[in-house]
Amino acid sequence: MKTALITGITGQDGSYLAEMLLKKGYNVVGVKRRTSLISTDRIDNIFNDTDLIMNFDLVYGNMNDSGCLHRLLIEYQPDEIYNLAAQSHVRVSFETPEETTEYVAMGTLRLLEAYRNICPKAKFYQASSSEMFGDNPENPQSETTRLMPASPYACAKVYAHNLCRNYRESYGLHISSGILFNHESPRRGETFVTRKITRAAARIKMGLQDDLLLGNLDAKRDWGFAGDYVEAMWLMTQQETPDDYVVATGETHTVREFLQVVFDYAGLDIDKYVRIDERLFRPHEVPLLLGDATKAKEKLGWEPKVDFEGLAKMMYDEDLKELIK
Repeated sequence: MKTALITGITGQDGSYLAEMLLKKGYNVVGVKRRTSLISTDRIDNIFNDTDLIMNFDLVYGNMNDSGCLHRLLIEYQPDEIYNLAAQSHVRVSFETPEETTEYVAMGTLRLLEAYRNICPKAKFYQASSSEMFGDNPENPQSETTRLMPASPYACAKVYAHNLCRNYRESYGLHISSGILFNHESPRRGETFVTRKITRAAARIKMGLQDDLLLGNLDAKRDWGFAGDYVEAMWLMTQQETPDDYVVATGETHTVREFLQVVFDYAGLDIDKYVRIDERLFRPHEVPLLLGDATKAKEKLGWEPKVDFEGLAKMMYDEDLKELIK
């Protein structure tokens, strides 16, 4: 039985990936940062499933603590490592650039060093991001598109991405990076714009909220379903040769389009409830992200299953269901 170690286990992607691997018969070690609040909502269904919980360990760890990372790899000797831990909110990274860089960039370095020295035969997945493309006008964006990061978060991700490639080439390690475009789900954090929209629509529908404040409605993004994207992560670690892959739907939609789908589905009038707040604009906005996942489709056999409208409606339905409980 294989053992997979996942950093960022309580995040959106970590929770979907853990479920998928447990169902495939893996032992899963989930690494969680210790905080004053117990935030395990996204993995509660694992704890509530008697079959899945038998092969799941939730452990405390910190990407800023090299000794801790070394101890975890020595104890569990994983066959696969998935580095998903991050401060992943782009807007917040402008407010906390040092913390974002320390966790995203230097945290990856610490984990790579532990991996290189303790279990170099393991396969390593790095969560890279489409935000790395930033202001590059080329579209669609592929694995060969020049990286032009436009936020502290994106800069940190570029460092981690290039570091992974360097370690792969320098030490012969099996490190693959997934350049994932925006991927959402009912488990998305409530401060991310898609979840902010679906949650607000559900609350307005139930008479619990009066309006919705949003920033730039014209930003275009390539949005997919997180549950589909974690399959691509796993497929990368199953390949004989490591490589980097763009994971995307190949479609781009504005925030306004996402908003329209959700509000139409909920039977709500956008003009009545939505207001623009300039404080929510990023200091440096990326106008368009559109991915070319041809390589992932051809080499991994991966395809997205949930379409744009299906994703928006799924997220709204789950938010509404939570309020009705």
